[in-house]
Amino acid sequence: MAIARVVCKLGDDVSTDIIYPGRFMATVLPTETPQYAFADDKALNAKLKAGEIPPGSFIVAGKNFGCGSSREQAASCISGYGIIVIARHFARIFLQNSINVGLAMVICPTIDAAEGDELEIAEGRVWNRTSGKSFPIEALPQARQAIIDAGGLIPYTRRLLTKQV
Repeated sequence: MAIARVVCKLGDDVSTDIIYPGRFMATVLPTETPQYAFADDKALNAKLKAGEIPPGSFIVAGKNFGCGSSREQAASCISGYGIIVIARHFARIFLQNSINVGLAMVICPTIDAAEGDELEIAEGRVWNRTSGKSFPIEALPQARQAIIDAGGLIPYTRRLLTKQV
């Protein structure tokens, strides 16, 4: 995987309300949800909408990322920008929603990175090229990773069905 920058560093317990505020729940289409990603963080939201954050960039977070509600839009709005989320731990429902929508995510319980750091994912580790340190990844089960790699549950299912025809 290519080296990319950390565009946002978040702490523990980042709720779905922070990722995708509840006042936008009427918008559910994955093509429309990205505009509301981190809507209350005006600077980050503006950079996302202006295309200033390239796909493949990283958001790094602490424990329990995506806690709170079960809204799928919290995962789809991030996925819409092609951002990879690296967190020490993901909330259970957010994790499954992320798999279902094909959000690229990495569980890395000991990650240490700051905004602006350059990271690379290789050999089962996150390599912080800025600090020179590396951190082990907690791999998802192969079946779950296959869904993410296919772009989500619908594209994955489509692939399975077309192979059987």
